[in-house]
Amino acid sequence: MLLSRTPRRAHAGLGVLLALLAGFGLLATTAAAARPPATPGTGVPGVQDAQLSPDFWTSRLDAPDGVVLDANAIDRLNARLFAEDGSMHDLERFPVSMPRADVEALVKGLSSPPTRSLFVAGGLPFQDVDALEPGLGLDRLPDTVGTRWGLVVHRADMRTFPTDVRVFSAPGDTDIDRFQETALFPGTPLAILHESRDGEWWFAVSPRYAAWIRKSAVASGTRGDVLGYGRRTPYVVVTGATARTVHTPEAPRVSDLQLDMGVRVPLLADWPPATPVNGQAAYTGHVVELPVRDDDGALRFAPALLPRSQDVATAYLPLTPAGVIEQGFKFLGERYGWGHAYDARDCSGFVSEVYRAFGIQLPRNTSAQGVSPVFNTVRFDEGDDRASRLAVLRQLQVGDLVYVPGHVMMVIGQYEGAPYVIHDVTGISVRDDDGGLRRIVLNGVSVTPLEPLQSGEDASLVDRIYSIQKIRP
Repeated sequence: MLLSRTPRRAHAGLGVLLALLAGFGLLATTAAAARPPATPGTGVPGVQDAQLSPDFWTSRLDAPDGVVLDANAIDRLNARLFAEDGSMHDLERFPVSMPRADVEALVKGLSSPPTRSLFVAGGLPFQDVDALEPGLGLDRLPDTVGTRWGLVVHRADMRTFPTDVRVFSAPGDTDIDRFQETALFPGTPLAILHESRDGEWWFAVSPRYAAWIRKSAVASGTRGDVLGYGRRTPYVVVTGATARTVHTPEAPRVSDLQLDMGVRVPLLADWPPATPVNGQAAYTGHVVELPVRDDDGALRFAPALLPRSQDVATAYLPLTPAGVIEQGFKFLGERYGWGHAYDARDCSGFVSEVYRAFGIQLPRNTSAQGVSPVFNTVRFDEGDDRASRLAVLRQLQVGDLVYVPGHVMMVIGQYEGAPYVIHDVTGISVRDDDGGLRRIVLNGVSVTPLEPLQSGEDASLVDRIYSIQKIRP
C-alpha cells in the first residue's frame, strides 16, 4: 500500500517524483533552435564529452575564485536557517522533555498507515501492513517523554517505519523504496524520543529530519558530549564525494568507515607521531576521533586514521563559483539513491552535500529547500509566462538551485546563451527529430541542459519551475 502521507513524500525532496519518473525530460518542443543536436559520445542531446569536465565550466567564469559568502556570512545564514525554517531542528534548544501527545503526533505524522498497495522485491504484495502500526509501540509512551541523546556511529538509514523491509509502489520497481526517508552520517547528533515495540529502533530527531533509525547505529550519551562533538576544534571536513578510514582489525568499530562529503570530525592534532593508531603508524594519516557504540549502547570516542590520500581539508572550503562546480563534479556518475539508498544520495541530498563542504546547511527535502525563507529566492507562479521565466533562467549563475515539484537542479553555467545543470536524476525524456518522446535512463548524477526541458507529452519543465534559490547575496 502506498503511504497515505504521499503528499509529504511528494514534497519530501528525496528525488524525482513518481510522476516525473514517467515524464521528466529535456528538450521542449518549442523552437528547433532550442534543441541542441544529439551527441553520440554521451547519448544525451546537447551534452558533449568536454562538458563532463569541471574545467570546461570553470574556464568560462570571469571570477572563478571570487568568494561568494565568507565564513561569517555563512555562519549568519546557518543561524537564520535554524531560527526561521520550520523544517530544521535546533537541537541546542530541544526540550528536555515533551508531552506524550506531542511525541505521538510527531511519530504519526511520519508513520501513517499505508492506504494503497505496496510490493516487496520480486513483485509480491506487501503482506505485513497490519503489523506496522502496532510495531510503533505508541501505547508504551509515558505521559511525559524525557529526551535522550545520541550520536550516529556509522552511516545509517532513517525509515518511515521501524523495519528494513523495502517496499515499492509497482511490482517491477526495485529502486524507490517507499519506506526509505534519508540517511545519517557518523557524528550526526540525535534527540531520541521513543523506542519501537521490538526494541530495535529509535524514533529520533536529527538537525534536518525525524524518523526511525536502528539502535545499533546510535551511541547514547550525555547532552553535552553529543552536542559538543560537532563543535570541537581542530577538525577535518570531507571534501571528496566520500572518504574512508583505514581498515583496522584492531578496532573494527572505526574500520573502513564511510564519511560523506561535508562530514566534519575532530582532529587529534597533538597525537604523538611515534605512537601507532590501532596498530598503524600515525604520520601517514590524519588522526581523528570518532564516536563508537559500546556493547551496552553507550557512547565513547576512539581514535581512527584517515589516510592522507583521502580528499579532506582542515577547514570548510571557501565558497567560490569554481569550488561549487568542482564539488558537484566529484559526484558525477554516482548512482542515484532514493532517500540516500545504495550508500549514495538523491537530488536534494546531492545539493545538500555539495553545499555542506562549504559549511552551508540546507533543508533535507526539495519541498523545504525550495521555499526556505532565508535564501535569495526567485518565485514563479502560474501567472509568469514562459518569456519571463526564460529571461530569469538566462541570468542564472553557478550554484543557483532550480526547483520543480519533487526535484532540484544546480546550475553550472551558461553555454551558447542557455543554462546547464548538474543534478541527481533517474532519467530524462527527449524529443527526437520527428517530435517523438524518447526516454533515456540516467539513474545518477548527470549534466544536462536546462532551458529546453520538457515534462511529459505536453508540459514544458520550464513552466513547472516554482522557485530558484540563490546561495549568495
